[in-house]
Amino acid sequence: MVSSVEEASAKLNCIDLSSPDIQTSVSLLKQACMDCGFFYVVNHGISQEFMDEVFAQSKKFFDLPIEEKMKVIKNEKHRGYTPILDEYLDPVNQINGDYKEGYYKGVEVPGDDPRAQKKFIGPNVWPAADTLPGWRETMERYHLEVLAVARAVGRLISLALDLRSDFFDQPIMLGDPTGILRLLHYEGHVSDSIKGIYGAGAHTDFGFITLLTTDDVLALQICKNKDAEPKVWEYVAPLKGAFIVNIGDMLERWSNNVFRSTLHRVLRTTQDRYSIAFFAEPREDCLVECLPTCQSEENPPKYPPVECETYLLQRYRETQADPSSYRI
Repeated sequence: MVSSVEEASAKLNCIDLSSPDIQTSVSLLKQACMDCGFFYVVNHGISQEFMDEVFAQSKKFFDLPIEEKMKVIKNEKHRGYTPILDEYLDPVNQINGDYKEGYYKGVEVPGDDPRAQKKFIGPNVWPAADTLPGWRETMERYHLEVLAVARAVGRLISLALDLRSDFFDQPIMLGDPTGILRLLHYEGHVSDSIKGIYGAGAHTDFGFITLLTTDDVLALQICKNKDAEPKVWEYVAPLKGAFIVNIGDMLERWSNNVFRSTLHRVLRTTQDRYSIAFFAEPREDCLVECLPTCQSEENPPKYPPVECETYLLQRYRETQADPSSYRI
């Protein structure tokens, strides 16, 4: 197992999406993406009242009996409920999988739509309306609102990479994305790093960016230098009403390592912890290749081009249980 050192909370830049000073926002974002790959986003336009409602609805789902949750078990499109130990994000340092349960929701596409032939596209798997009244409507609204925030952050990223501001708004990117919403619940038990027991094992995120909102339980840690030994882990403090945003592998590839996807993990504590992640991924047929502003003769592309769907499938196979293995 990899040795590690834990330190105090990381100091993250805070990006105010309501600020008229775009240049300052771009500068703060660029510094954060080059330093640690994590930053806060505030004044993003989603009301605190609605965010509280989304968390309340998430808790209602996880409070259901396991028999009810298994009725919406994750399907081959990676939609639905994921039980504890479903993911194995750090097989080198974990004895079992992640001690968390979750629920995946993607863009709603009818099963008879030609695009539903793709691996991550299709209808969602919803709890029955009489079991959780209004639940679907809340999650669909939140999905749309957080996608708008992701697009706003994407415009700042475009400027930070010397691109036109709407570069990532293209339909093949965030204009018509594979955006995935995931509700998460970590049961209240303490992690044991010696035994490889974590809420979520150390990993980088797969896509473009992740927007995370969480309750007030301190549990998320980042490792700014994923190649260092021993690894130094710093806590990321929750910030009420803010999104914690981090860079994913696809943006690292797009930027030719100018921006780095950062290793992070979640420790288990004595308290239950709830969080909601939105994975902003480009459309499944988007080709992720080094941007022209991030390469030169002296700094050629470090990664070969890869299609979004191909990369996501590879990473999901490496870290998640096969849906066909579930016993219902």
